[in-house]
This record gives sequence, C-alpha cells and structure tokens, in this order.
Amino acid sequence: MTVTVWISSSERGPIGQTSSSRSPTCTTSRQGTRSRSRAPSSGCLLGIELRRVGRSGTRMTFGRAGEAALSQWMLENARVCWIEHDEPWALESELIAQLDLPLNLDQNRHNPFHSRLKELRSQARQRATELAVCA
Repeated sequence: MTVTVWISSSERGPIGQTSSSRSPTCTTSRQGTRSRSRAPSSGCLLGIELRRVGRSGTRMTFGRAGEAALSQWMLENARVCWIEHDEPWALESELIAQLDLPLNLDQNRHNPFHSRLKELRSQARQRATELAVCA
C-alpha cells in the first residue's frame, strides 16, 4: 500500500520529513496528480474560476484554460511524495498532525488556514452554482 502526502508548494522546499526509515519517493507518477492532490484548494487560492460541467452540471472543474493554468502552476510549484506503508491511514494522520499542510482540509482543523481555505472553497462552489453549466 502507499500513502500520498502533499509535501511542498513553495520556494522553501519540503516543509517536513517523514519519521520512517524508508525515504520518500519524489518523482513524476503515471497516475494523474489531480486525483491525489490539493488541486481544488490550489485553484481557489490562485483565483481560477470553478465551473459546473456535464449534462447534470454536478461535476465541477476549472475549465480547460483554468485546468491548464493549474497544471502549469503545479508543475512549477507542487511536490508530491509517497512512501510505502502497511497502514497508510495512520501515517497520513500522523503527518497531518505534525506538518504544516495548509491545503489539506481533512483531519487538519488545527491548521490556522483551515477555516479561511474552507470558506474560499465554499465561495468558489457557490459562485459556480450561480453560473451557467459549461459544455
């Protein structure tokens, strides 16, 4: 099993290290970064407009141009690392408690940025529901 951890999105480099004796792997993965990253938080912080898409209009995305801008920003700034672990949920909880991971809302209410980020994401979703559904 593996656990994925968002480690850094700044010029400062990694903001934490695992306590495991195995070193984390930091590389490009075959799986899309978006499926395990903090992309919704990042997009909202970058001011990219969230839009409803599809027939039902229930799925939300940043649109073609917004997704491209977000992907470019992530390529330049985001670092995704993982480490093999028998109980990834336990390690994830430990890392969230010990590291400054402001883009992670789950299990992270102790982070000073949590409430502000939650509000920004809520506002982005609300604005998206007020706009027409994109094709």
